[in-house]
Amino acid sequence: MDRQAAGPASGEPEQEALFGWQDAAPAPAPHGAFRDSPQARRLLDIREVYAEPAALDSPRGRQIMARLPGVRVTEVDSHWRIPSLHGNEGNVDRWVRVKTETLVLGVKHTLATRPNGRSADWIAPGTSNGCAMACAYCYVPRRKGYANPITLFTNIEAIVAHVRRHVRSQGPKTEPNQCDPQAWVYDIGENGDCSVDALVCDNTADLVAAFRGLPTAKASFATKFVNPDLLALDPQGRTRVRFSLMPADDSRLLDIRTSPIADRIAAAADFLDAGYEIHFNLSPVVLRQGWQRDWAELLTHLDDVLPARVKEQAAAEVIMLTHNQALHEVNLGWHPRAEDVLWQPAAQETKRSQNGALNVRYAHEIKQRSLARLGELLAAHAPWLRVRYAF
Repeated sequence: MDRQAAGPASGEPEQEALFGWQDAAPAPAPHGAFRDSPQARRLLDIREVYAEPAALDSPRGRQIMARLPGVRVTEVDSHWRIPSLHGNEGNVDRWVRVKTETLVLGVKHTLATRPNGRSADWIAPGTSNGCAMACAYCYVPRRKGYANPITLFTNIEAIVAHVRRHVRSQGPKTEPNQCDPQAWVYDIGENGDCSVDALVCDNTADLVAAFRGLPTAKASFATKFVNPDLLALDPQGRTRVRFSLMPADDSRLLDIRTSPIADRIAAAADFLDAGYEIHFNLSPVVLRQGWQRDWAELLTHLDDVLPARVKEQAAAEVIMLTHNQALHEVNLGWHPRAEDVLWQPAAQETKRSQNGALNVRYAHEIKQRSLARLGELLAAHAPWLRVRYAF
């Protein structure tokens, strides 16, 4: 069943696609918001919405659709089962267009917080799945078939309430660990990018606000996108932003549609001053000719440009590349040059991941030698950057 998002009343000016607000929108964006900018619209120009009826009828769903006047809406039984998206091999030829023009709205029915212990103590229920960016190594499309646009979950009130209950049930953190010495850390963006989600709705803002009132916990999310609108959210030290970094040449090849590496680094001080804790994800580390030279150059740049206040509180995660046969085949259909560096059978071996997927990772000995070498580069070029964990 198709619905048509409400258009402007007779005599009113046409609203801008995606980011224009109608007068009835419950929380108008501040004047000059980045999400209203041409740069944001180049990343997202929504022309089609697939939505579960309950998602459309929720307050968050109505808020999202108020920004999309005139956009075609197709109602679906499940955000996971959309034949024209998931499992449709023809979408490989439209990989980036689908991410730009399609949005999915759903309701997250299973609210569960899972233990992690690596990057975070806990993985909170995600408020999204999929992304408008198109990183060639992204793990999310491995489970979603041939299309991976943003799916936003509109039952944000239930998600926030669940997280609050879970945090309060833990009590204070009594022993420091690699996640944080004092606070329980909750990853709020496991299957999406919270900075990009904030271009479309206030889910990220609601989670940042929730953790602002939880003194025993911190939210945490990794991002490859600099969204200045997040600077106004007043996290008060209770949200950790992990800017993902890799050598610029790797990023230009693999991090399609993301913010340039230099921009992510340059944003660190602004986000720290706005009240965020700033960490870095050195991720993924892709082994190819010249990788050591280029990582040394990146670390030297970090050391040169980051102010002391960022360095004093920074920490890093190091994550070696994980790849997957199914994603390899998808990439061959839309970005085969990426596979020249991602798919290296002579250096990789299969390994079953924690979620049961059969992935391809660097052989154990190669991985260990490479991690040791990266540790040497860190000691030489950015000795202030503490590594919380390497995987």
